[in-house]
Amino acid sequence: MTLLLFFLVLVLLGTISSLSVSSYHWLSKPLLGDDDGRIYACSRTNFFAFESNGTIAWTLHLDYKCNLGTAPVRGGHGKIYLVADNRILVIKYGSIGASEPEAKVFFGPGPGQPAEAEIIGLSVSTSGSTLYINVNNRGLFAYHSHGHLLWSVGPVLYQFGYRQGCRKNITDCYFNSAPVLDQCEASIYISNTEGELYCLSIRSRYFRWIQDFSSLSKNFTISPGNNGHLYVTVPTMALVLALDVFSGNVLWQRSIGPLSKVDSAPVVDSNGWISIGSLDGFLYSFSPNGVLKKFSRMNAKNSMIQVGPFLDCSGFAVYSSQIEMEGKVSHTVGEYTLVSAIRPKGALFTMLVPATGSIYWSERYPGHVSTLFSESDLSHFVMNEETLLAFLAASTEIGTPLQCRTTGQKLASSCSQERTKLVSIYTGNERSIVLFLFFESALMLVLVGVVRFCCTFWAKEKLKDQGLGSFLDKRCSLQLKKKALDRTITELEQKAAEETMDSEIFEKLGDIARERECIERKLSTTYSLGRDKTGSQPKPMLPLHHVGRTKSYSFQDATQKKVTILHTLSDTASSESSNEGETCMLEDMDAKAKTPRVDLDTSSSE
Repeated sequence: MTLLLFFLVLVLLGTISSLSVSSYHWLSKPLLGDDDGRIYACSRTNFFAFESNGTIAWTLHLDYKCNLGTAPVRGGHGKIYLVADNRILVIKYGSIGASEPEAKVFFGPGPGQPAEAEIIGLSVSTSGSTLYINVNNRGLFAYHSHGHLLWSVGPVLYQFGYRQGCRKNITDCYFNSAPVLDQCEASIYISNTEGELYCLSIRSRYFRWIQDFSSLSKNFTISPGNNGHLYVTVPTMALVLALDVFSGNVLWQRSIGPLSKVDSAPVVDSNGWISIGSLDGFLYSFSPNGVLKKFSRMNAKNSMIQVGPFLDCSGFAVYSSQIEMEGKVSHTVGEYTLVSAIRPKGALFTMLVPATGSIYWSERYPGHVSTLFSESDLSHFVMNEETLLAFLAASTEIGTPLQCRTTGQKLASSCSQERTKLVSIYTGNERSIVLFLFFESALMLVLVGVVRFCCTFWAKEKLKDQGLGSFLDKRCSLQLKKKALDRTITELEQKAAEETMDSEIFEKLGDIARERECIERKLSTTYSLGRDKTGSQPKPMLPLHHVGRTKSYSFQDATQKKVTILHTLSDTASSESSNEGETCMLEDMDAKAKTPRVDLDTSSSE
């Protein structure tokens, strides 16, 4: 791999270059407002909200000097977080026409107290509920937006008796990059001074995986793909690597041209393509699979791209700047590439979609848009390429055909680019899945029925004495006998309806009805499977006209409780039927007591 050693004086494109730079203010790295289309930046102790045409929407004075090298971070609706004098300020600005914006210290000492800890960087979750702050040589801290600490972790973690992190050097090892969030995977990425890259869950302090890139370089930048990929850029090696977010393994790596800064990082659009500019004058764009496309709108031999591109509000296009130089020299010494250039002649700003190569807008600087900016409030500030690109990306003067989308829509589009093979378990033949679920449900119902059936059997005391086979044989015999009695009763009822019946047939019908009632009682109690109907009324019978004396049977059960049953309807009933009725009652009592004491008594009543 080719190492890069670049020495170049930063070319500033000022709106009024003839005046002294000291009379104008430097702006920090800008933040593009996704919802309101504004650009937010800080200068010295003032925080500015710019409209897309360059005019100042509002200004907020701060009690601390802001960090020009760190861009403000959006913290949800109406909130922006800013690093100033090693403190983190939260700026609440609300909606247009609401109360005046205000700034408070969220993290760090109060006014008049020195800030001893250096803040390297921060990031905020999409909902704005959690902040992740990297404090130099102290670790990574997760804070709720209300201010209480959720968890913290250092670069060294001992788990299950093993040391994780800082494997080669534990003395001077600490986190040295801003935490980067992968919103689709709910992960945090951060690197240490030894060239190790960490992956953590946003909800936990434990490491998911650690990848060692010290063989390439100890300094690299991290860019989340939000599509199952994580991109690592190694400026000194002019390399871009794609990592699997679940394991940290390298999926592919590609060489690019020399980069201008050690913190150069690509942008990832909603198509999953990553784009980064190079000093060789080309914009390098890679597909999620590593397919390369190079773009250049002017002679690449005498041009260069010094800053990274900006995403359009649609999420699919990028804005890039290509600087034309009067002279540029590139030569290689061993493994080092040296690039030097003098006197910029002009710039070319371009809006294109890397996935398709379509160019929607292109204009030289100075030009129509730059003239509008120079006549606005931006004329009081030192303008560089990065600031101009931010205003071009938010400008409404260009009139691009691509429709702007919200942050949530861009995130959803990016997350949908995740690799199919990792989510294939949720897709497939829909009909097969439905049939499988139906079969599984039916199998569960059968198992539930079998378990209920077994529990009913083993709960019966009588079953424990006679066994399962004998129980089922007796139950089957009773059911067959009951069906035969039902047929006989039906035949006798039809005969009674068709012709006159004598008293003997009526008595026979009564005996059969009593016998069937006895069988039904046995099936619903002693020989029940737990699903027989109980308490049901017997089937209506023909009236029995010959009513004589009734017989009552009284006896005592095992608990000495006297029971009297009035059952027989006539004194002319056969002794055999009476004995059958008594036998039915005695068998029922035998199911409740081992040795019942029976005392039969016969009395007459009118």
